[in-house]
Amino acid sequence: MNWLLVVAGAMAGAPLRFLTDRFVQSRLGTAFPWGTFTVNVVGSLVLGLVTGAVAAGAASSSLYLLLGTGLCGALTTYSTFSYETLRLAAGGARWRAAANVAASVAAGLAAVFAGVAFARALWG
Repeated sequence: MNWLLVVAGAMAGAPLRFLTDRFVQSRLGTAFPWGTFTVNVVGSLVLGLVTGAVAAGAASSSLYLLLGTGLCGALTTYSTFSYETLRLAAGGARWRAAANVAASVAAGLAAVFAGVAFARALWG
């Protein structure tokens, strides 16, 4: 039954990723992959929050499977991040590619730590 929770979370996360990416890209343009950046940071924040809630005993492992593994696993897309970074570099935008790597990794890590800290403040 655990796999059903992961599938249910992924069924919500994948379309949410697509819609968020399209919404952000339509407003900020395509020179930088802002849509992928946004879903990766938001997904990292949610994953940190859920992880912190489970660690504090405020949420069950089933909720972690649904939201952490399923939803965040489908919402975030580090494979697309890699592809877009390589595409930027191959197109001659090497500084934007480097900025994408630095900003995505730093913001993703900051978001997951912020999520865990917020969960500790709420339930710790």
